[in-house]
Amino acid sequence: MKYFPFLFLLFFGLSLHSQEDSIPPAKKLDTSRLGERRIKPSNEKMEAPSQELTIRDYKIISYERDTTFLDTTLTIQKEYRYNYLRKDDFELMPFSNVGQPYNKLGVDFNRRNLYPVLGAEALHYNYMEMEDIMYYNVPTPMTDLFFKTTFEQGQLLDAMLTFNTSKRLNFSLAYKGFRSLGKYAFDQAESGNFRTTTNYTSRNGRYILRAHIAAQDIETEENGGLLNREQFETGGEDNEFRDRSRIDVRFADANNKILGKRYFLDHQYKLLRSNRDSSKVEATSLAIGHKFNYETKYYQFIQTASNDYFGSAFLTDVNDKANLKTMLNEFSAEFFNPILGRLQGNISLYNYNYFFNSILVNDTQRIENRLKGEEIAVGAKYEKRIGGFRLKGDIKYNVSGSLTGSILDASASYRFNENNNLRFSIHSSSRMPNFNFLLYQSEYENYNWQNTAVFDNQKVNNIQVNFDSGFWGNIMAKYTTVDNYTYFTLDPENPVDEGMELGNIRPFQEGNSVNHLKIKYTKEFRLGGFALNNTVMYQNVSQTNNVINVPQLVTRNTLYFSSEVFKKAMYLQTGVTFKYFSAYTMDGYNPLLGEFYIQNTESLGGYPLMDFFINARVKQTRIYLKAEHFNSSFGGSPNFYSAPNYPYRDFVIRFGLVWNFFS
Repeated sequence: MKYFPFLFLLFFGLSLHSQEDSIPPAKKLDTSRLGERRIKPSNEKMEAPSQELTIRDYKIISYERDTTFLDTTLTIQKEYRYNYLRKDDFELMPFSNVGQPYNKLGVDFNRRNLYPVLGAEALHYNYMEMEDIMYYNVPTPMTDLFFKTTFEQGQLLDAMLTFNTSKRLNFSLAYKGFRSLGKYAFDQAESGNFRTTTNYTSRNGRYILRAHIAAQDIETEENGGLLNREQFETGGEDNEFRDRSRIDVRFADANNKILGKRYFLDHQYKLLRSNRDSSKVEATSLAIGHKFNYETKYYQFIQTASNDYFGSAFLTDVNDKANLKTMLNEFSAEFFNPILGRLQGNISLYNYNYFFNSILVNDTQRIENRLKGEEIAVGAKYEKRIGGFRLKGDIKYNVSGSLTGSILDASASYRFNENNNLRFSIHSSSRMPNFNFLLYQSEYENYNWQNTAVFDNQKVNNIQVNFDSGFWGNIMAKYTTVDNYTYFTLDPENPVDEGMELGNIRPFQEGNSVNHLKIKYTKEFRLGGFALNNTVMYQNVSQTNNVINVPQLVTRNTLYFSSEVFKKAMYLQTGVTFKYFSAYTMDGYNPLLGEFYIQNTESLGGYPLMDFFINARVKQTRIYLKAEHFNSSFGGSPNFYSAPNYPYRDFVIRFGLVWNFFS
């Protein structure tokens, strides 16, 4: 009920302006023309003119205001995105259970935020930031249901309903929730992601508004990984540890949690607006805008009894909690002209309050409990289309406050034709490390630090080239230079006693530049109903010290067959996916911080992951059945890990569906 006043204001306040533009009566899916995926009114008379709605009328609008439409087809890209994150996880290595961290097979240093964030990055993969929220413009109510089985005693469901009260006022309600017990002891994970959006345009098109509320929580039991790896790596059909719940794990009393709430509003009013002749194509406009974002979030680690694995502790009961409250107000002025392009200038005020509940004072140091301040930044955006050329630029620079920083993104692209596009882009950013690098407090003695006066801005500069071709395939090359790279690792100058493996994890900055090269190539070959889809990524890191560890080669190859069956009542896809990455020193996982840390003692990887799938589409329903990692028992003793002491998942059969239906 705490969100009711906000929803009430948006719903009833805006609907007063648009009640006269009510939508047509209820509509239904015209299954007789399924191949064209059309929707037509159920009350349409035979003699009336045809006013059919196509699937392209169901629009999805991103944070950057890029518009796509609902896609109900079944493709191999849909297979790659049918997972917990609902996006292609080619560069990620999941842990054994759903909702747990992902280790990195590839890295991307581009920044979206000018300021530091909370931290606990290993647990944020399913946390939806304001840039991840979608808005909708639909002619009739539309529902998207995503369902997939998990690992023991749980399910994954993502349900979204979008509707309108007029053609200019659209709403959506969505909730993504799951629970999975997991195959190992004390391995349960669960989360809930609630979001609601509104999207409004006034009758004369001068005023536009979009807003959303998001309330999210992610909670996992942390067993600390395997206590005895021989139990996992022992092969044989009669091995009692094939029942993974029998394997000894390090903890049975630790949990971590992320909880966040966000209120977002973005609206704009056009002071001047003119159209070309009598058409609706905009010729010139001058607009003012305001963006507001308020978010509270915390990360918490709870353990009923301290463990020597993290070193000595002040108290027996561990309850570490880092809090962050932020508020952003951005004011902008935007000018648009077809000849000159779109130019925006903006100024923003950012307030932050990162805090713990107490000040820590001991014999050697004083750790404050708060980082609080106010930042002022200025920025500009530019966009222009000239024939097949498209130019884009976005810059922000912090002019006041202690969190100094800047971000520059610029790109130029040229579309030769509908099948060939070339794009160049650059990114340059300078930003303080995340707050948990700058200040952290814990009941564990060695996990207390304050580096605000020690750490410098982490600087990233890169250049990227993309060539997308329907004939040659898609290739991306990116070269990045990073200065003052910040990371967690074991402190080599303060070794700990045996049994305290993570008792001296600390944040560090690399004093030397690190250079990273990434080349990714994607191409599909077809012969009749058969297809071979290939994605290959090569990476090379030039560094004085090993602070960025990634595999040199990652490849994914899918051989599959597609066909209409049962007199075209069903579309079927079935095939095998092979994924492989070369061995490398995988990052270790620290459950106390919710972060990965650099380790250079153990090399893991170099094993294949093979999945067999059968997918089908019946009308607007896509059905998925997959045998994941069916080769896990091949070759004797298991040695597949997602991080040191954290195994990857065994063979499992999972199924589910994605269903879109319309009213």
